[in-house]
Amino acid sequence: MTHPAFRQVVLDAENARELAEFYRQLLDLRYEPGDEAPAEGEPDPSGADWLVLLGSDERRLLAFQQVEKLERATWPEGPRPQQLHLDFSVPSLDELRTHNIRALSLGATLLDDRIDDPDEALVVLADPAGHPFCIFVTAD
Repeated sequence: MTHPAFRQVVLDAENARELAEFYRQLLDLRYEPGDEAPAEGEPDPSGADWLVLLGSDERRLLAFQQVEKLERATWPEGPRPQQLHLDFSVPSLDELRTHNIRALSLGATLLDDRIDDPDEALVVLADPAGHPFCIFVTAD
């Protein structure tokens, strides 16, 4: 018997290209061939539908699907709780501070700042489409 193979995480977005660019820059990923951004002023048919980002090992990691309307999660509570969130780790508190600033400069919104938490230093942010994600310090 075989089992399904994990393919990728897919995030819906009202602007798939913008969200893909956010994660491409934040995580230093690259587009699947054919999904690269077109030259300025050129049409972007892939960005209006579906985009895929690859890791350094060429594995598909994240995909972005264009949707007409997406209600932002009302994290941590409220009428539209998060259905899923992404976790990213860094090896040190200095790296956490650096990547928090990078994420904010790329368009993330800070939802919870626990950088100074002695038990678990982390930040909770929302990407430009409103999907919550965490960056935290871990030794592994």
